Amino acid sequence: MRHITTIEFDGVGKRAVDNARGRVRVAMAVFALAFAAISLRLIDLGLLSGEATDKRVIAAALDVAPRADIVDRNGVLLATDLTAISVYAQIPRVLNAHDSALKLAGVLPGVSSEVLERKFASGSKFIWVKRKVTPAEYDAVNRLGLPGVGFQREVERVYPHGNLAAHMIGYTNVDGRGLAGVERFFDEQLRKEGPRGEPLHLALDVRVQHALRNEIASAVEEFTAIGGAGLVLDIHTGEIIAMVSLPDFNPNEPGTIANNPELINRMSHAVFEWGSTFKTFTMAMALDEGKAGFRDSFDATNPIRISRFTINDDHPKHRWLTVPEIFMYSSNIGTVKMALQVGTENQKAFLGKLGFFERPHVELKERGAPLVPAEWKEINTMTIAFGHGLSITGLQLAAGYAAVAGDGMLHPVTVLKKPVGYKPEGERIVSQETAYKIQGLLRLVVEKGTGRQADAPSYLVGGKTGTAEKAGGGGYRKKSLVSSFVSVFPVINPRYVTVVMIDEPHGTKKTYGFATAGWTAAPTTKRVIERIAPMLGVPPSDVPTHPVTHDMMQFIQPEVRS
Repeated sequence: MRHITTIEFDGVGKRAVDNARGRVRVAMAVFALAFAAISLRLIDLGLLSGEATDKRVIAAALDVAPRADIVDRNGVLLATDLTAISVYAQIPRVLNAHDSALKLAGVLPGVSSEVLERKFASGSKFIWVKRKVTPAEYDAVNRLGLPGVGFQREVERVYPHGNLAAHMIGYTNVDGRGLAGVERFFDEQLRKEGPRGEPLHLALDVRVQHALRNEIASAVEEFTAIGGAGLVLDIHTGEIIAMVSLPDFNPNEPGTIANNPELINRMSHAVFEWGSTFKTFTMAMALDEGKAGFRDSFDATNPIRISRFTINDDHPKHRWLTVPEIFMYSSNIGTVKMALQVGTENQKAFLGKLGFFERPHVELKERGAPLVPAEWKEINTMTIAFGHGLSITGLQLAAGYAAVAGDGMLHPVTVLKKPVGYKPEGERIVSQETAYKIQGLLRLVVEKGTGRQADAPSYLVGGKTGTAEKAGGGGYRKKSLVSSFVSVFPVINPRYVTVVMIDEPHGTKKTYGFATAGWTAAPTTKRVIERIAPMLGVPPSDVPTHPVTHDMMQFIQPEVRS
């Protein structure tokens, strides 16, 4: 049987227990009073001294919503948020404004003691002393131990690749608002998604971007140009795989960017006359409308004189030229006569379908408006036929080539990655047969014409040179050139369009003083394609030429066949 033991207290034991309980109650009361006193003091400090108000001011001053990441098509991080520390001052708490200003300026580079002292005397309750300081600066300020000076954690937007794709990605201001590029265009979406949301997947490939930027930067340096630009466009999806504009900027230093006209995006924002690259559109238009065929010839014996203008060929043959010869020799005279066969209204309609009379449709705010003749006369038809008198963006130029040398369809361009198998809608510009012929003509230029230095072995490049003089001073400046080369590769079943543009290049000893596209942009294109084709999965080919190129050789005089 189980026994339960009980303990009985005598009188002395009972008094001891009661005393212990009393002491516990007293201790609890003391702790409660202390807690209440501390709470009251905190409320006093917060409300009576204005600290609560200052905290609200800090929150209002920050107003930064964390942003979603931006990544390239392979998931490589392009932009992300990191935590940063900023230094602020609650002015009513600053004991000695002059002394505090001197000490802060002494440890914070870029902070002026005079300016800071004026801010202390401004009557404001709260000011930022310096936003987003370094760890060393934080430590230095902390060691000062200045009354009224504190620290606030906030979000900093960081771009791991610096300048690499600055114009496409863009940047934010110190408060996390998108100011340029996709950061600006998708500002609301990026802020809504937040740091835990789905990243914004760009079509950009950082590997291709690096190669393109590197080669264009080398060309700008070699030819002492004022700038350069380039683009790689997927013909089938309209995705922008790479886009470069030089000079560029470091998006991690937004304070150095504003109001600098040299930093304009030369691919999507600036507009240029593109010279002979436009002849591809004249050729496509004439072939598609049946106004010219490979067997046809046009008289290029003499220059064309209209009013006070004279249209010459850079390398005149002084004879009738077949259609393939006109394109291969880049004959202005022959191209003009083909355009006149088509007519002014048909030319306007064709270029309008290509979107050359409006800003490019792309997910960027930096989109240039084309410069179109106010009154389209016969002289405009002539000059626009060979690339003068109509200014568009490089992005539009690339999209146009993707249409007339791809499948004949104009597809919308995009900075966003599209899913595998994506087939964009589009508008038919030329027939597939015409596009096939244009491919052969572009290959002819690289094999036998002005684009021979763009011939990257094994990748079957087709393309067209363009050298345009810049307008200015009531005419054209002969020494201020825009030298460009637009290519498609591989030219059989084309997959990509590239644009390479060198802005105001200068000839060198190596180029015999020439700064035209065949000597500047064409060899740059060759180096670009040799680097990016393996990255893009374009295999080398043993096919020597395009079938159309082979067939049209019968329409070219023997002097160029060797």
